[in-house]
Amino acid sequence: MTKKLAIIATKGTLDWGYPPFILASTAAALGYDVQVFFTFYGLQLLKKDMNLQVTSLGNPGMPMPMPMPVLLQALPGMQAMMTTMMKKKMASKGVADLAELRSLCQEADVKFIACQMTVDLFEMETKEFIDGIEYGGAATFFEFAGESDVCLFI
Repeated sequence: MTKKLAIIATKGTLDWGYPPFILASTAAALGYDVQVFFTFYGLQLLKKDMNLQVTSLGNPGMPMPMPMPVLLQALPGMQAMMTTMMKKKMASKGVADLAELRSLCQEADVKFIACQMTVDLFEMETKEFIDGIEYGGAATFFEFAGESDVCLFI
């Protein structure tokens, strides 16, 4: 019997975009049946234009190249600078970008479900999202998650 992995993706920043795609693509490569439910800010990961940022605010565990007071981190332009630094670091270490990981997931038949309630709540349009995703509510996700071997909330 095929193992199942259910993931709930709730974050829409560059750094929080990696865990659901890495875990989903790895599980699919290991033969798992995988579904990812994208809700609230996690919907940013399904947009065609995935222009995501990273911020250290609210993330005290983020390694900084030099100690930096929180007040400085909040200055205009700091988020863009940290995002550029993170992207360069990832590229230098051979880490695939999020669009590549997302495509890998789709090629491996990972099912992406966009939370219809959140799409409606934030008045998003389906044309903003990539092709090949489904729209559904929590009940749609629970049909799969209720029988999954592993369920992760990210």
